[in-house]
Amino acid sequence: MKVFYKAVLPKGFKASAAACGLKKSGKLDLALFYSIIPAQASAMFTSNKMAAAPVKVCREHLKNTRFFQAIIANSGNANCFTGLAGMKACRRSVEVLAKELVVEKKSILVGSTGVIGKPLDFMKIEKAIPALVKNLSSKGISLAEKAIMTTDKFPKTVTVKFRLGLQDITVCGVAKGAGMIAPHMATMFAFIFTDAAIARPAMKEALKEAVENSFNRVTVDGCMSTNDTVILLANGCAENKLIQNKSDKLKFAQAINTVCRELAKMMVKDGEGASKFIEIKVERAATVAEAKKAGLAIANSNLFKTAIYGENPNFGRIVAAVGACGIKVKEENLKIDLGDLKKKNILVRVSLGRGKAGCIVYTSDLTPEYIKINAAYN
Repeated sequence: MKVFYKAVLPKGFKASAAACGLKKSGKLDLALFYSIIPAQASAMFTSNKMAAAPVKVCREHLKNTRFFQAIIANSGNANCFTGLAGMKACRRSVEVLAKELVVEKKSILVGSTGVIGKPLDFMKIEKAIPALVKNLSSKGISLAEKAIMTTDKFPKTVTVKFRLGLQDITVCGVAKGAGMIAPHMATMFAFIFTDAAIARPAMKEALKEAVENSFNRVTVDGCMSTNDTVILLANGCAENKLIQNKSDKLKFAQAINTVCRELAKMMVKDGEGASKFIEIKVERAATVAEAKKAGLAIANSNLFKTAIYGENPNFGRIVAAVGACGIKVKEENLKIDLGDLKKKNILVRVSLGRGKAGCIVYTSDLTPEYIKINAAYN
């Protein structure tokens, strides 16, 4: 398996981007991802009960459709808490795009990210769609990856290549996310594309595992968003034998896990105002769930995060966080290693002394810059 930290679209996929005016800056704010043939899809979304209009539309389409051909995503406006007008704008964008692409409406998935509660100016999107479709190309990913960004400082992309039998398989992921990053997804997009031929149940299983091991184990500020969207499309253009046996499923799952994990780590490294990337390795827990619970309790502690920012080896912040999360750890069994706090990448090891299970959680420090960014965001 080879890993590349750039976006290389698999066979049969194209992308494009436009600046339609949703961002006052005039920067790219509309992206289109397209498969030349219908693709299998699997997706996961926010568990926030105030889900945005595009999340609701995606769920409807996934429930009633087997194959998909496009994802249209905008930044600069979340289209959330916008009522019936927001749903109408979302569905209208799908209708216009479907007509332009000459595909079924329900074969299109949607994503929005940006300010919550602001009406979405659909006319700006509608005017941009013809050019968006016309400019579709395999190289368009270099612009599309930028068009989904909000407070991100850099695009998040990774490509994995591996071999199945006589065929080369490509998995490409692009993502955005820097703030409102919390467990059970975040204010994030992760769009993953592969030319592998795989049955939908196997694809769904692989994505669920990958999301649990990546996006559900990161946190920047402990705040859950309303628009979190992870979509995996597989169009089979590699013409491999359908992935069904255990060995091939494992190879595919490893590739999806790698893509999701690397994208998730990039989100943390790009955390709003972050100056430190922190890996919290919880060991000797009774179960993996317990290890994850302890890791996230530490990672979401503002006291811990500010101590790391100040390079202050105050292990008491970890003691308090573990004790508060409800795990019955004996004082004499809790072992903590804070690592070298002067480094940019920090490894914190915590041993609970309760069993053999473990889990790794990723987070960033909390800095004054985070406050500045979010005090002015809207």
